[in-house]
Amino acid sequence: MENENRANLLRVHEALQEKGYNPIGQIVGYLLTEDPTYITNHLGARKLIRKIDRYHLLEDIVACYFNGHEK
Repeated sequence: MENENRANLLRVHEALQEKGYNPIGQIVGYLLTEDPTYITNHLGARKLIRKIDRYHLLEDIVACYFNGHEK
């Protein structure tokens, strides 16, 4: 499932970039609010982002941030 989430997130990033949006800002906005209007419909990105469990994604992001810094 983790690989599917990563693939979906990469597709969403690509769609946002193609439409001229700041992908990081738009994805962060979506993660904070769960408001789908942050994500374009281009390439089915809005449908893809909704398949991703936000809690687990945020968990993965925080784990990556601290990776190698734990004692």
